Amino acid sequence: MRHATLLRTGLSALLVLGAWTAAGPVSASAAPAPAEPAASAALLSAMQRDLGLTEKQALTRLADEKAATTLEKKAQRAAGSAFGGSWLDAKTGKLTIAVTTAEKAEAVRATGADTRLVEHSAKSLDAAKARIDALKAPSGVSSWHVDPATSRVVVNVVAAEQTDNDVRAFVAKARKAGPVTVKTTAQAPQTFAAGTVGGDPYYTGNVRCSIGFSVHGGFVTAGHCGGTGQQVRGWDNSYIGNFQGSSFPGDDYAWVNVGSGWWTVPVVLGWGTVPDQLVRGSNEAPIGASICRSGSTTRWHCGRVLAKNETVNYSQGAVHQMTKTSVCAQGGDSGGSFISGDQAQGVTSGGWGNCTSGGETWYQPINEILNRYGLTLHTA
Repeated sequence: MRHATLLRTGLSALLVLGAWTAAGPVSASAAPAPAEPAASAALLSAMQRDLGLTEKQALTRLADEKAATTLEKKAQRAAGSAFGGSWLDAKTGKLTIAVTTAEKAEAVRATGADTRLVEHSAKSLDAAKARIDALKAPSGVSSWHVDPATSRVVVNVVAAEQTDNDVRAFVAKARKAGPVTVKTTAQAPQTFAAGTVGGDPYYTGNVRCSIGFSVHGGFVTAGHCGGTGQQVRGWDNSYIGNFQGSSFPGDDYAWVNVGSGWWTVPVVLGWGTVPDQLVRGSNEAPIGASICRSGSTTRWHCGRVLAKNETVNYSQGAVHQMTKTSVCAQGGDSGGSFISGDQAQGVTSGGWGNCTSGGETWYQPINEILNRYGLTLHTA
């Protein structure tokens, strides 16, 4: 194995696994890690580029997001059955909790969160979305999700197909399911797998995808990248393992076991332009928070969390419980890491657009994958 190629690819590709057989595996606990700075210079640079922030604004945003993530569960408990959803207000830097009663609003504000009175509880909105999930969506319907800020279910349709009879019929049925707002999107979503090209994280058949996060015994990635039992090869074409579980559509997640000289480390690597990001947990970032994605095609890009629990209507079928972001992606980025600070968020599923003109991307939340397969995230 050629060390020059190994070091170049191992340190620059989005691999949370390595095949450094000559050097031998190194325990993550072999030496204490130095204290982590608030954020790496490269991460701040990516946030400035993709979110239009100054360095000071990016640092403030990260601090606000960490505080909001810590507060969210406490504020939700205070809201009780009146809870209508939550999001981070980028202007104020504070977590906002939607509530259906003024009495509960007072209790929520006592936790330190802002409040907004809304008409519908999160429970009733989720029920309306579940009724829409039961409908068969035509290709002109892009996705649908609960929007806590407007207290409605947003149905996104492709602008060029909004007058299509099947689309109109779906929207009519959706409106009967509950409070619905219809919006348009530029393109239909698609998954981000790609045909085989050299020097990328992993292959299955003739498909290239990106590794997401290390778990004890393997790694997680997107389900559309391969079926259960399918063999996985690394960037150097050596055997890594096999898909131990895979689900797509309906879900878009999978996990691969690791062996044959490969091992797991709690790191998301940055293609040589972004320093390694240690993974320390999987606390879920709120709507409105900044988030960054790393993939084998487009490397590091950042954006915002736009919606949660969104159903995405791919050509292969609908996928549920997805998180939508403003981060761009392209073919080959599928399965790659979405991370907020040092907290794992999910694996890249698909989207529309590209990293030249922009677009939107969805990821499958990491905690759902861990719970589904009984996996433990490998953390620093």
